[in-house]
Amino acid sequence: MADKQPDIQVFNETDSDIPLSSSTFDSTATTLSKSEDCSFNFVEIVYVDQEEIVRINKEHLERDYITDIITFRYDNSEDNSAIEGTMFCCAPRIREQAKELNESPEKEFLRIYIHGLLHLAGYEDKTNDQKQQMTAREDFYLNEVE
Repeated sequence: MADKQPDIQVFNETDSDIPLSSSTFDSTATTLSKSEDCSFNFVEIVYVDQEEIVRINKEHLERDYITDIITFRYDNSEDNSAIEGTMFCCAPRIREQAKELNESPEKEFLRIYIHGLLHLAGYEDKTNDQKQQMTAREDFYLNEVE
């Protein structure tokens, strides 16, 4: 299923540099699609500031706080053969998290990107068990692509 090269488009609407290259975005999506047996047809990553992530969170999820990523999936492929979606990532929040976790910005930006891809592939993180599974998959892919 993961034969097609994913169409990954990155938009930065912030003043912050994004410490990942386009080849990193592409290779990470390819690695994940092969391992998860899914196909990312079109994925848009939009880096926004704190005000915009709060606005999106309020408008779409009825939550009034800053978060690092909000992921929307648009396709209806039940078998994950043509995943399409948008990730809104809060670049300032990701940088803060990197400092809080004593990680490099590159690693934290990569983790959040992987997190969004996993959401698009069907993973949830609403329960503690789901969060543990998601973190384990993030760690697996961080080791695969670094």
